[in-house]
Amino acid sequence: MTAGNKKELSPKQLEELIKTLKARFEKNKNRHKDFDWARVQAKLEANTEKLWSLNEMERTGGEPDVVGYDKKTGEYVFYDCSAESPQGRRSFCYDRQGLESRKEHKPKNNAIDIAASMGIELLSEEQYRELQKLGKFDTKTSSWIKTPLAIRELGGAIFCDHRYNNTFVYHNGAASYYAARGFRGLLRV
Repeated sequence: MTAGNKKELSPKQLEELIKTLKARFEKNKNRHKDFDWARVQAKLEANTEKLWSLNEMERTGGEPDVVGYDKKTGEYVFYDCSAESPQGRRSFCYDRQGLESRKEHKPKNNAIDIAASMGIELLSEEQYRELQKLGKFDTKTSSWIKTPLAIRELGGAIFCDHRYNNTFVYHNGAASYYAARGFRGLLRV
């Protein structure tokens, strides 16, 4: 970030990020078969705060890429497309309530607050399953996903992974955390 903690990137950071995103876009055409990079780039350059969020996704190992387009809002949808749960976003419990409920051995933070600070949101179960149609993700790790309120009110949280050619949804206490569990996010631009 620049001085004053503004969510801005330097011109050099912007150039590097656009270059990285373009290379990933071109390398993974299966994720966005009918999309034109020039249109995506124009949308990105018109939304500098969103570029800051994409840079945070990149910085923490998410390898964001375009996976969809919302015709209703005119927004491109980016998901974290790293093979495993982003390295820089692991070992966190689900949310602040889960973090505060731990008496000892607390993790450094929680997935919900980190996502909010990055300007992104956790994938839902449906979105996670859509991601798995684009490749094999989380074959060695797992990722927290948005947990329905009814489950969260009972102290639980849900996460997913991909094993044995299947996507699995599991539950855990929201205060739990593991070295191999992180979270994947999405951003609309």
